[in-house]
Amino acid sequence: MAGLDPSGGAGIAADLKVFYSLGVHGMAVASSITTQNTLHVEGVFNVDGHIFERQLAVLLDDIIPDAIKTGVLCNAELVGILTGVMKKHKLKNLVIDPVAVSSSGKEMLDMEAVTVIKKDLLPLTKVFTPNIAEAALFSGRPVNTEADILEAARCLHAMGAEVVVITGGHLTHSAADTYYDGADFIKIETPLYAGSYHGTGCVFSAAIAANLALGHTCLSSVQKAKITVEAAIKGSYHIGKGMGILCV
Repeated sequence: MAGLDPSGGAGIAADLKVFYSLGVHGMAVASSITTQNTLHVEGVFNVDGHIFERQLAVLLDDIIPDAIKTGVLCNAELVGILTGVMKKHKLKNLVIDPVAVSSSGKEMLDMEAVTVIKKDLLPLTKVFTPNIAEAALFSGRPVNTEADILEAARCLHAMGAEVVVITGGHLTHSAADTYYDGADFIKIETPLYAGSYHGTGCVFSAAIAANLALGHTCLSSVQKAKITVEAAIKGSYHIGKGMGILCV
């Protein structure tokens, strides 16, 4: 479940492309409709809670997914609905990409939603994939150094997420992600490519969910997802005036 991106670079469109490329059947529940292009996100319009709930209810009456990923969940109502559905249907392999701020700087998540995600949804989460800024937001502490990343990962794991992956190469000269499962820290690195790319977090979290659905371990799913993102960046293309579109 994620937002609808008219440019096709992020959100539901990106997720479905990833699922297809990795050989799993993807389904989509819209949590928001955005007005955006490759330059910026102009607006985010939440799906009505009743419509969001009915999408999930009707789908799950027929099909139970092997994994789930979330993108933008803008408000506490949607988070609460998802939490209830997760518990009711005993759903597994939840991957949360906590889209708090878009690449162009648009705020996507209100603070009440942050609180509810931390309290109710993280304990149901298999893999939580915040970037450095989102790790700071959810952990409530600054993340400016490598040591800060480790402390934030410990904090987020303690909130209930089985695995925390803090993404981003902002503090190093590589695209270094920090994987933490409560026992071990593992650095997963690829080269840091010049330029800006639309939907990297979406592709990464969708690939993790797809690999979990295929039966891979959390660590293997994350490692494979990292390879998927790197390949998508290498094959990226520009159709607009802004960020590149990933090719998956």
